[in-house]
Amino acid sequence: MQILLIRHGESEADILKVHEGRADYPMTDRGRAQARKMARHVLEKFPPDIIWASTLKRASETAEILQSAINCPIHFLDELREHNNGNLAGQPDHIGPFPWELQPHEKHGEIGESHIEFRGRAEQVFSYIRNQSQDHKRIAIVCHGGMISRLMESFLQTPVVQNLWTLSGDTAIHLIEFTPRGRLIHFTNNTNHLNDE
Repeated sequence: MQILLIRHGESEADILKVHEGRADYPMTDRGRAQARKMARHVLEKFPPDIIWASTLKRASETAEILQSAINCPIHFLDELREHNNGNLAGQPDHIGPFPWELQPHEKHGEIGESHIEFRGRAEQVFSYIRNQSQDHKRIAIVCHGGMISRLMESFLQTPVVQNLWTLSGDTAIHLIEFTPRGRLIHFTNNTNHLNDE
């Protein structure tokens, strides 16, 4: 099975310079244009059979733009939402601490998720999606940068406590695959569809 991991387009939080996480900001007009370019690229190069998406506006709208281009089923899962950053959601982005400054057990934004809890959620939703998608050759998961990092950690079977992360630009595409020989990374952080920006 091939899996496209796709990050949402630019959101209003990017313009406002605030912590996003669970804050539910919509995409900007530029983000929607990015999503349309991504959708055309995916349709031409590697269309999925099914789309799974986060329920937060910036990701769900990106997924709906992709669905309108591909014309395939879409399923929304709360479990694909970004890191729960508690009371930091929507606060100016110079306010910390940031997740990488915390111990793995410490909750982000005092009442949000710890890194361990976030990784556990990613493991669970990735297992669920794989199980529900067994009849498909290629699927897409449209979500967030932090969740994509956790899904990649799950795919690579890394330890829960480590300092690996996956770079994801606006509407970045990552293509991974479960093959009979093992787990294959085709590419990561592909934003070639945005070259004319």
